[in-house]
Amino acid sequence: MTLLYSEVEEELRAAVRDLLADRCPPATVLARIESASPYDADLWKALARDIGVAGLLIPEELEGAGASAREAAVVLEELGRAVTPVPFLTSSVLATQALVSAGTDGARELLATLASGETTAALAVSFASSPYSLEWSESPQSPKAPGADTAAGTPWGAVAVEGGTLSGRVTAVAGADVADVLIVPASGALYAVEAADATVTPMVSLDLTRPISTVTFIGAPARQVSSGLRPLRAALDLGAGLLASEQLGVAEWCLTTTVAYVKERHQFARPVGSFQSLKHRLADLWMEIVQARAAARNAADALASGTDTATAVAVAQAWCGAVAVHAAEECVQLHGGIGMTWEHPVHLYLKRAKADEIALGTPGDHRDALARLADLPGPLGS
Repeated sequence: MTLLYSEVEEELRAAVRDLLADRCPPATVLARIESASPYDADLWKALARDIGVAGLLIPEELEGAGASAREAAVVLEELGRAVTPVPFLTSSVLATQALVSAGTDGARELLATLASGETTAALAVSFASSPYSLEWSESPQSPKAPGADTAAGTPWGAVAVEGGTLSGRVTAVAGADVADVLIVPASGALYAVEAADATVTPMVSLDLTRPISTVTFIGAPARQVSSGLRPLRAALDLGAGLLASEQLGVAEWCLTTTVAYVKERHQFARPVGSFQSLKHRLADLWMEIVQARAAARNAADALASGTDTATAVAVAQAWCGAVAVHAAEECVQLHGGIGMTWEHPVHLYLKRAKADEIALGTPGDHRDALARLADLPGPLGS
């Protein structure tokens, strides 16, 4: 095992970074969040068509790249660095992994359409659902996960199957507003529903670059694409592990931008970055990010190799979420007054970091899971 980037991964990073530098500078992202649709459809087509990121995790026999989680992690680092408003995580990671794990003929047919990026999909679960939601909801001692929809007793909503159709509602779904196909957990299986047959209602989202929606089904025609919920757990595991790489990209941008700013900003005829207290704060943040890189890379490598994935994912998410938030908070504070303005892009990074911290399991959820994996006693109840 090596956590160093391979030559192929570095080439992929360079291609994505160059495209984003040209097509997705901070000013462009700031302008898009003021528009009716934050997602950049043209940029997504360029990423999918010219670089092939949409089909990274799709097998070659289905017109995909047949790449691993390591390559997907590199893409997410760069997308996090630019808070890019494209559905890579929601479509090309979460929904794609659910279909790959399902392995049915119906799932394979969908994957062949997703590989080019012309079709996008979304996993119709709350973006706050953790990989451990299934364990909790299936436990006889704890029939309902915290925050679960009270109408269904599950963490992903109240959706029922009847006569080949779905009816019900799922809240806080990321990527549903630009999805062509929705992958919906219902009655112990996964179903594919055309987005046109569902009602997608925007919700207020903290992260302005990744909208969330309430999805309502009323007799929506559906086709079953899995016979169980194991593919859902596989998708949530992969998503949580790779989200750490996005958080790493957010943190790195915040540190790099802050260091550049304190070198230029002068107070008392000196660059503020020359003050020892600020040097210490930035040095401490750099150390946190170095550790976050190791955790995120380890998670990506474990997911690629299938070795000790549960521990690697839990460690990465327990650490990287808080580091991204800390980096964004320091970025805002050390930019002074300009950091508090809507015109500066740092608020986008703080909101992405805070939203990511609760997405696919909070750091606390992952620490609890890590304690169970290490057979450590949990906190005593009051």
